[in-house]
Amino acid sequence: MSRPAILLDRDGTLNVRPAPHQYVTRAEDFVWLPGVPEALARLRREGFVLGVVSNQRGVARGLVDPGVLVAIERRIQEALEPFGTRIDGFRYCPHDLDAHCGCRKPQPGLLHMLEADLDLDLSSSWMVGDTASDIAAGIAAGCRTALVGGHASSPAPDLLVPSFNAFVDALLGTPAIPRVHSG
Repeated sequence: MSRPAILLDRDGTLNVRPAPHQYVTRAEDFVWLPGVPEALARLRREGFVLGVVSNQRGVARGLVDPGVLVAIERRIQEALEPFGTRIDGFRYCPHDLDAHCGCRKPQPGLLHMLEADLDLDLSSSWMVGDTASDIAAGIAAGCRTALVGGHASSPAPDLLVPSFNAFVDALLGTPAIPRVHSG
């Protein structure tokens, strides 16, 4: 039976976004945004599968070692353990902008990878991120979408919220958030 998920961008959604043209190059540089681990635990208690889908072009540019991505995953999982939750799957696009791959958001490839690997129902899932490419990937995959950070984008998300915590409050505090696009 396919399951609903919350699919999350990483930088700027879960953790402090590095400065423009900078990358999280060491696990120690991954800094949670306030309240995110607790919010993830709330989603887990409600039965959602949790996945991270992240463009990481720093790998293609030789600025981020692929092993750092694994070390950051470990850091995330260790931080979530005291809250009784975990991320079920991580998928990354290691390609640069000119690679024309199917996995770099706004393409939906990363979401479809998790769909297959974790038996997800994307039509009952959410893609949550802080950029227009996150929203476009979610729409292309058939998810509902939430843009964190409070800045309108094109394409328009289903939900515009100031933070990931506000998204969780809206999702869990509202019986049904209507879908505004018919993708």
